[in-house]
Amino acid sequence: MDLVDVLPQRLHMLRFPIGQAYLWRDGEALTLIDSGHAGSASAVEDAIRCLGLDPGRLERIVLTHCHRDHVGAAEELAARWGAEVLAHRLEAPVIRGELPVPEPVLLDWELPLYEHGLTVPQAPPTRVDRELEDGDVLPFGDGAVVVHAPGHTPGSIGIHLPSHGVLFVGDCMAGVDGVVLGVFNVDRTGALASFRRLAGLSPSVVCFGHGDPLTRDAAATLRAATAAEPSLP
Repeated sequence: MDLVDVLPQRLHMLRFPIGQAYLWRDGEALTLIDSGHAGSASAVEDAIRCLGLDPGRLERIVLTHCHRDHVGAAEELAARWGAEVLAHRLEAPVIRGELPVPEPVLLDWELPLYEHGLTVPQAPPTRVDRELEDGDVLPFGDGAVVVHAPGHTPGSIGIHLPSHGVLFVGDCMAGVDGVVLGVFNVDRTGALASFRRLAGLSPSVVCFGHGDPLTRDAAATLRAATAAEPSLP
């Protein structure tokens, strides 16, 4: 796993072989956005310690959606450190293992990518302590706003930190060869609408579930990507 500074002393990316998570710092209080795959809890803890921080200060884990590369380590981390686990109301029963993961409608070119993604370990049933709704404000980053962004999955969310210009988009977008629509969507039309909504927030930093964070000209880049929507893969 690679540990990458995005905003010094504030935001760090934890990059796994497939997918990534983000660590936000409010002083010594920590919030994890997504958690990496099952079995990666120790690597997450090592990354936190590498920053000179205490994993015991992990206060919450916010899950952008239910896929295994995003939720896999959340249960283990929460059990070890008492962190609260948060996810959208529509994702919560899937994350808990009460409902199956919704099947995407795959385009032909997505099939080999999807098969590769299945090499990530299956996520265990994971508790969700708080079910989120669009517009909820969470107590980190000077007010983190939940943005319901359905399409990739029914309960996918973005997390917007308006005071810092930071936007976490999960897999609603990908930072691969520019900014593109995320893959493996259950509802492509809905995913495109969510893409437009998130782009309209005009952030200065965009953190993707896949691909390097966008830290320069982010708002203009998202506007250009939105204008190019008909050519999105």
